[in-house]
Amino acid sequence: MGSNSNRRQLPCVLVDVNTQRDFLNVDGACPVEGREDLIRALRRMVAWAKWNHAPVISSVDCHRDCEVQFARLPAHCIDGTPGQQKVNFTLFGSYVKVEGDNTLVVPIDLFRKHQQVIFRKRTTDFLANPKADRFISNLPATNYVVYGLGIEGSVKAIALGLLARHKHVTVVVDACGSWCRSDAEQALRLMDAKGIELTTVDQFVATQLPRPIRYPRVRIGQVSLRNGMYASLVRQPQAKEDAEVEAAAKANGSSKTNGTANSNGSPRSNGTRMNSNGHRARG
Repeated sequence: MGSNSNRRQLPCVLVDVNTQRDFLNVDGACPVEGREDLIRALRRMVAWAKWNHAPVISSVDCHRDCEVQFARLPAHCIDGTPGQQKVNFTLFGSYVKVEGDNTLVVPIDLFRKHQQVIFRKRTTDFLANPKADRFISNLPATNYVVYGLGIEGSVKAIALGLLARHKHVTVVVDACGSWCRSDAEQALRLMDAKGIELTTVDQFVATQLPRPIRYPRVRIGQVSLRNGMYASLVRQPQAKEDAEVEAAAKANGSSKTNGTANSNGSPRSNGTRMNSNGHRARG
């Protein structure tokens, strides 16, 4: 597995929470409020991550068909349904899916070969997945940037969980969705009071990593490793997606040139600190 001292320090890790079809598609089981604006913000976050080669941890909400009782939302993200799948543009060129089986068996150096690591979760608390908890606890990174769905549930849970593990946490507020505005506002006030940094997409994309991370190229297809413990996948983006990402990256670049957007009425932040203890990431 290796130790943290033998692995490169990651200046920033993005945490992509539940960006799935049931939440973001108009015909999904429970589309989020302000869906179109949120999708535009998510595209900018994805474009920034691809442009800067930033490592991404993704959570995927998963429920069994027998779970007929949901606290607030109708049945969603049922195993095997199209609605459980991630929206296409949130998948990166090289990603790996880690299946949950209530064990701790997971390589802790997955970012050596993949830009995106995807974990399944059965509960609101993403870190209740033992593999996700072990992976994050052993990851050589202290700065985490969280975005996705929803603020009042999964986003709040993972942000507070990372904070409890002594990480510096930033939540990109307008790249997060919610189903209840009052609950979302209460969650934001709680996170702010706990010391979690709140920022906006404009402020965040005006920053850049000190040095991009290069991921090795691997073959297109699916490869089972370690007795089927996880499968590594590489996808070929469609031309349309490539054009959209390139356009978003250019838009982010122009915002960097012009500086940080007007902060009137925006959450407390002057941008996101990318370096951890003054160390630069190695290529």
